[in-house]
Amino acid sequence: MYNPKAFAVQDLPQLQQMMNECRLAVLVTHGEHGLQASHLPLLLDTRQGLHGTLHGHMARANPQWRDLEAGAEALVIFAGADAYVSPSLYPSKAEHGKVVPPWNYLAVHAYGTADVFSEATRLRELVSTLTDRHETGRAQPWKLDDAPAEYVDTMLKAIVGFSLPIQRLEGKRKLSQNRSPEDVAGVRNGLAASLDPQDQALARLIPDASAKE
Repeated sequence: MYNPKAFAVQDLPQLQQMMNECRLAVLVTHGEHGLQASHLPLLLDTRQGLHGTLHGHMARANPQWRDLEAGAEALVIFAGADAYVSPSLYPSKAEHGKVVPPWNYLAVHAYGTADVFSEATRLRELVSTLTDRHETGRAQPWKLDDAPAEYVDTMLKAIVGFSLPIQRLEGKRKLSQNRSPEDVAGVRNGLAASLDPQDQALARLIPDASAKE
């Protein structure tokens, strides 16, 4: 992705944190039938491989897994918080008017080739781990074993799993770092005052320079 130095993230733990905070990733491949994309919840194992390994599954009826099986390189996109930035939030607008509306956002792109598998035991472990992750915090977490065993076995036959060791990572945090401290403060305060929860979420990510003084 286009990634100016001011916005680039190279710290591996920070990149992995950004990936873990994204609940739904986009898996993109190019194969025999052209570009294909699937929206998938994924697990990141930071202990496997140089940059970590992604684990997930998709419907067996989804032809994209055949691209992975054929060895096609995959791009996995993790999109974080984002917000439109009005030029009105810049104090510099009143000084010279030379401002335009950008979009601030967080994103990580992970690249690699995947291992595809259909073993029931391995699939069960993957689905169970994914379920436990997203059921955490509920008063009565649902477990895979809550469903009838025969039903689960049938469902597992309808999916295909994959493990994707990350061979290359690109991260971007576009938070108005290329603006003056006054403009950055204007963006942070303006987004924080917005009624849009997404604007507020992004505002919390923008460092407060005054807090360091």
